Order: sequence, then structure tokens, then C-alpha cells
Amino acid sequence: MFRLLGVLVTVLFAIASAVVVWPQFFQLEQTYPFAQLVAVRGLVLAAFLAIALLSLLLLLARPLRGFAASILIVALLAAAATGAIGAMRGFGTGTLPEKTDASVRVLTWNTAGEAVAAETVADAVLAQQADVVTLPETAESVGERIAVMLREQGQPMWVHHVRFGDVENGPQAWETTILISPELGDYSVIASSEDGSSNTSSVPSAVVMPLSGTGPTIVAVHAVAPRIEAMEHWQSDLKWIADQCPEGDFILAGDFNATLDHMAGLGTGGGDMGYCRDAASRTGTGVTGTWPASYPEILGAPIDHVMASQNWEPTGSLVLDASGSDHRALVVQLDPTG
Repeated sequence: MFRLLGVLVTVLFAIASAVVVWPQFFQLEQTYPFAQLVAVRGLVLAAFLAIALLSLLLLLARPLRGFAASILIVALLAAAATGAIGAMRGFGTGTLPEKTDASVRVLTWNTAGEAVAAETVADAVLAQQADVVTLPETAESVGERIAVMLREQGQPMWVHHVRFGDVENGPQAWETTILISPELGDYSVIASSEDGSSNTSSVPSAVVMPLSGTGPTIVAVHAVAPRIEAMEHWQSDLKWIADQCPEGDFILAGDFNATLDHMAGLGTGGGDMGYCRDAASRTGTGVTGTWPASYPEILGAPIDHVMASQNWEPTGSLVLDASGSDHRALVVQLDPTG
């Protein structure tokens, strides 16, 4: 009886491990609780290693050796698979190559309202030579203060903004701000972003297009978090984001509240979201956690992204330590492919 129970537990553990390691095979990557578990692959890896260690200790007990050995094998295989996925996407904090005249640097940072001072954001923009800055949870007034500081330092930027709700001093989670260098041309927020008729569900994203018709359309992304009560809104947000990158010239950047695993099935033509490809996973920082900033990078969730259409080649990425926010900042360098 005990042996049969051990076999049953081992089989269930193997199935559960497979679902946790690669939920998209079972089409469960956007289903609670697997969506939450796969977001933190570092923690999952640590859990499998802990189970393997416990199984090693159980090998000392003769009656449990068979059961412990089978659990050990499953745990080690799951840990190896999780580690291999992480190694392919990249555990590092990254580096940026030398910027060329054709390069575009994109910085995204969920600032959690004014948890990050405008001066801190401006310093980061200057230090990283960013051309595009997407700031979920940042008020237009804060963006304007940042732009003034940048102008005084010889790096002017235009400010664009979207807000949900009519409350003038409402939560900054209802706002998203974008700064764009004049060197990229003149941009304008499209009307459907501002009135919410085509947007993410609960917190705003912003689609800005070049007035000249040339240059990338830029989408500052902010998807709702996948809380239990918001799973349907989260799923629809991800689908909306993927729809914002058809064939053409596009850059998506912001707080996706999703990892690459959650995006399985949303890519087209080799893209991760629509035709857009994730930059961090192609430049060695794809598993480095950007949230929560209070956790070590290896244990956090990489939910902040910069993605670009295939006329752009990601040549470097850098995860920056947070200063007040619960998110780390991400900087990516994009170079034209042609």
C-alpha cells in the first residue's frame, strides 16, 4: 500500500513539475496559479533544488529510498530544465554597447508614482543617453519636470501623456507618460489611447505615432497585474498589446505585468508579442527580475520589457537598480537591421 502511494505521489509530482516548468505546453500559462508560478523562475528553481536536497536526506531512511530516489530524479530534471530556460534567456544584469548615430536607446521604468524623484529619472535618462522613455504610473507634471531638467542639460525631450479617469489628482497608476527625443521627429498620442476606446483595461497604455509618417510607432505599455480577480482583464490586455505590433516599425516598452512564458501564442512571424521581439532575452537579461525591486534579481519576475519590430536589432540591455520604486528600470539599445 505504501509503495503504491509513493508511486502515485511521484507521478503527481512529475505532472505538477512539468506544468510549472513549461505551462504553455498545457496551455495553462495564463491560468491561475501557474501564471503566477512561472513568473518567478528563480524561485521555482530554488524550490526544485530544495526538494532535491530533502530527497537526498530521505535516502538515508531505508524504507523511503525508492520513493526518495524517484522524487530526487524528477526534482533534478525539473531544476535542470528551469535552469536551461533561464540560461538561454539570460540571468545577467547586462551591458550596453557604444551608441552609434543610428542607435535608439529606450528606457522604461514604472516609477510607482513619485516614489522615484524626477531628478533621479532625469539623471538615469542622461546617464543612459535614452532617446525614448516610457514611465508607467507617472503623472504628466512629473514628466514635464523631468523634461525641463533634461533641457537644461542640453538633452530636450517632448512629453506625451495618457490618463484614465477625470480625477485631477487621482492615483498616478491611472497615468502613463512618454518622453521622446526631438531627433526622432514630432509625435502625437492617438485619440483612441486618450479616450480609452482602444487601450489596456484598467491602467493606461499610450500609443504615439510620428506626425511625419516615418519612424517607429511607440507604445508605452501598462497592463493590469494578474491578480485572481483581474485574470480576464490581464489576458485581454496582453492580447491588446500583441495587436499593437503588426508588420511595420514599432517599439513596445513598459510594464507588461507578464513574462515571456505568458506570451506564448501571442507572437507572429518569430515575434513574442505580435511581430515584436523581446530585447532582454536576446541580449542576456531575459530572466533578470525587474519586480519586486526588494528581491534579488535572480528571484524576481522579469515583467518590464522593451520589444521592437524586426527592422530593429537589440544589441544590448541593462537592468538598473531601483531607487524608491518597486520596479527596476530597463534600458535597451536598438540598432537598425538595414
